[in-house]
Amino acid sequence: MHQDIDLSVDPVVSAERQHDVQFHWEHVHQELRHYLPSQAPLKDFIHHNTLHAFQKHPFYEGLELASAIFGYKVSLSLREYRRLYIAGDIRDEILDRTIVRLKGEASLAYWRRQALEGQYSELTYPRVGALRAQWKLLYGVDVDAMVHPLLFRILCSYLDQGISIWDFPVSSAGFLASLRLLEQQSAVSFFKNARVRAMLLDEQLRMEDLLLLLTGDPALFENYLFDQQFAHPGWSGMVAVIESDSGNLLENKTISLYDLIVFELLLEIDALDTHFPKGWDSLSLCSGYEPVDLFAPVKRTELHELLIIWQEAYEWSYYDQVLAGIKRSMERINVVETPSTPSFQALFCIDDRYCSLRRYVESLDTSCRTYGTPGFFGVEFYFQPHASSFLLKSCPAPVTPRYLIKEESETQTRQRDLHFSRHSQVFHSGWLIAQTLGFWSAIKLFMQIFRPSMSPATATSLRHMDKNARLSIAFEPERRFEQGLQVGFKTDEMVNRVENVLRSIGLVNDFAPLVYVIGHGASSVNNPHYAAYDCGACSGKAGSVNARVFCHMANDPQVRAGLAARGIVIQEDTHFVGGLHDTTRDEIVYYDEDQLLPEQQKQHFKHRFTFDRALQNNAKERSRRFVLVNTRQPAERIHALIKQRSVSLFEPRPELNHATNALCVIGPRTLSSKVFLDRRSFLNSYDYSIDPDGKYLSGILDAVAPVCGGINLEYYFSRVDPQKLGAGSKLPHNVMGLLGVANGIDGDLRPGLPGQMTEVHDPVRLLVIVQHRPAVVLASLQRNPATWQWFINGWIWLVAADPDSGSLWLFKEGAFIPYEPLHTLDTRATMDSLLETSADNLPPVWLSTAP
Repeated sequence: MHQDIDLSVDPVVSAERQHDVQFHWEHVHQELRHYLPSQAPLKDFIHHNTLHAFQKHPFYEGLELASAIFGYKVSLSLREYRRLYIAGDIRDEILDRTIVRLKGEASLAYWRRQALEGQYSELTYPRVGALRAQWKLLYGVDVDAMVHPLLFRILCSYLDQGISIWDFPVSSAGFLASLRLLEQQSAVSFFKNARVRAMLLDEQLRMEDLLLLLTGDPALFENYLFDQQFAHPGWSGMVAVIESDSGNLLENKTISLYDLIVFELLLEIDALDTHFPKGWDSLSLCSGYEPVDLFAPVKRTELHELLIIWQEAYEWSYYDQVLAGIKRSMERINVVETPSTPSFQALFCIDDRYCSLRRYVESLDTSCRTYGTPGFFGVEFYFQPHASSFLLKSCPAPVTPRYLIKEESETQTRQRDLHFSRHSQVFHSGWLIAQTLGFWSAIKLFMQIFRPSMSPATATSLRHMDKNARLSIAFEPERRFEQGLQVGFKTDEMVNRVENVLRSIGLVNDFAPLVYVIGHGASSVNNPHYAAYDCGACSGKAGSVNARVFCHMANDPQVRAGLAARGIVIQEDTHFVGGLHDTTRDEIVYYDEDQLLPEQQKQHFKHRFTFDRALQNNAKERSRRFVLVNTRQPAERIHALIKQRSVSLFEPRPELNHATNALCVIGPRTLSSKVFLDRRSFLNSYDYSIDPDGKYLSGILDAVAPVCGGINLEYYFSRVDPQKLGAGSKLPHNVMGLLGVANGIDGDLRPGLPGQMTEVHDPVRLLVIVQHRPAVVLASLQRNPATWQWFINGWIWLVAADPDSGSLWLFKEGAFIPYEPLHTLDTRATMDSLLETSADNLPPVWLSTAP
């Protein structure tokens, strides 16, 4: 081994080799950012396709690449598929049809035999990680174990958003510059060796110098960096997200992947110097490892082919039943007569959790009409709560708002708890509080375990906005702009947004006396992924402000005059009422009820009773998956238990969120109202007859693909690989700097979803069903290349339900082909008995009593 190691070029690497092999940091930087997890901090936890980096490839090709490069588990195992087959979840006739479609009828017997009996090794040997594994193989040391604990603590301390008692000593200069200043000004060092400390203090230090010292060969640089950063993809991904948009943080911090990598390389050199004081060789000298093309194509094996067959058969065993119900619905749409003036209309989010609530509302009042639209209701803005210094985005993550809505004249006094006072973190007052309130805290904890109730520590969407506060919705010339944002909306801007929403859902006439606009949020305790339970269309925030803003716009006389000029006439006696549905507690709070006229107040009281009963029934249906709740009890009793459960400190599953999502239906409610879909479908209202060229359909698909598709695929991949693509069990999770969660105090951040959110999920891709002519749907898809990619590469399935012929058309390889379901649905008058006795996903059923 070398006795003296410096930053000079290793003599074994020839000058010609160094000249031939060019390392381009800009290229590697771009590749790292592309493949690292892109999950934002917890406050903005937005569902997305975990394997977004592979969307440019066809679905199965992308999965095979992800598995070969990173070792991800991207599907169920053969054993799991065979178990589903035995249980009847994969139907025999669908399996045969899948094999014939993919392999031809002549090969049916062979592939069927292999699918059911073939033996294959399912071990994977990922490309990323192989180079740095040489440290352990050759030197018998685990460099990661020596470096990561200190690296993660420093990273978390620097990026901390409010957990730490003390701020990082120097942060404004940037991560690496701050560390240099600390080294210069501190009596102690991050490093054990003087030469590594000297490297950090050298402002001329280059990443390439450190990489050459560790690898000895520029050809290995890219492999080494991918190995290093994907040894902790959570922290690296968070740094990449912050680097690209520091607005993700409440307290701005400056950091880059370059800074992170340089510091980690220094820590690795320091660890090796400490472990081998007499010297050590670079990897190229001692391992003979040759560089690998990390992104080379993958040769498809017979195992891959079988996994494709099984996955397609699994998905279409379910889809076929759904499409049988949709086809039957289309046969009756033209003969169903609907009243011209409904008792009331209600706009909900397209969220799959409303698949059941809307069913109950419609069954209790058969003359009402419900609609689904993204829960930000077409109004994009930043929201600034009363007395808050921070702005909260209340629209889809890709949208950059130009408007600000401020909460003013708040009347409600926010609850406080002395245990969470900053004084409890100071030496003298902290000691005093511990000796006095500390005993009361123990009593409160005991009570909270056995009699859970709301407290200041409860994360609840009901506190997102004071229901009695005034909002700065209308533009006022005297205040115009704040923080570079327009405060409120001008009249023409309001008209545009209300028109877009109403036309997109097909609500352009026959308005009811009361139109409810219900946003949604959630309540929970001890749940770091709280934002994932709120509205994804509102960037993980509650939709309460959006609902109030939309209703204010729709009730404005000037806005109605502008709508009338565009052909949408809202009667003078129609009033829009905003509300917020807490999906964990199954409660609805209504806003601005004092604006209702006496007659409207009477109607509102009647409709509230309908909503209350629907919420009780919805809570009862949800309870069938909760082990500690007896679903056979009366709905009122179960609802009370559900509300208590929502604030239980020891409850890891406050609700199952999107855990069963599999579908998205874009069309009128009559397309799906008589088909029991078991809370598995996003429902986006749409009327093809007022959108002949698919203009509004394009906008819907542009939102459905990244939002619903992203939700679906994050659940899919977190379910099939809970360790690498998911977050594992939430029980050992610790919140790190309000950024993410990690196992214990020194672990990597865990991207993806915890097992408590995915354990009942069936990993199938999203099937989007659109009622419109196939040619129009195809043209709508092609207007946006990003949307087109989701469908042409098969990350989402698409079926067009032709309203003219009543036929179904499957989008495949860029064109629509006819699809005829193999099954017919069972018919039932009610699902009550099944919902009381089964915790599993139930198959589609035709509801004979549905409106």
